[in-house]
Amino acid sequence: MYAIVEIAGQQFKAEAGKKLYVHRLEGNEGDNVSFDKVLLTDNEGSVQVGTPTVAGVKVNAKILAHLKDDKVKIFKKKRRKTYKKTQGHRQSLTQIAIESIG
Repeated sequence: MYAIVEIAGQQFKAEAGKKLYVHRLEGNEGDNVSFDKVLLTDNEGSVQVGTPTVAGVKVNAKILAHLKDDKVKIFKKKRRKTYKKTQGHRQSLTQIAIESIG
């Protein structure tokens, strides 16, 4: 069984026992969180599509760690104008483990 769930503005495929990296969530490591914006569920061939969400279905997860992603470098340049600008960014992430769908 899997579900398509919206977490922090993005859609993820959630299965029991799977680990996901999502945008930083509120809460401490070891806390349980639940997501109720389930857009689709599939239980061995029987598909339920929500309008816009599936009623009565929640995804329960546990926060494993808060961490940062790899550095992304942003470089801007305009040729023949002596304009160069370099910037860096590291996205804050949260690793969660999906415990149950139901």
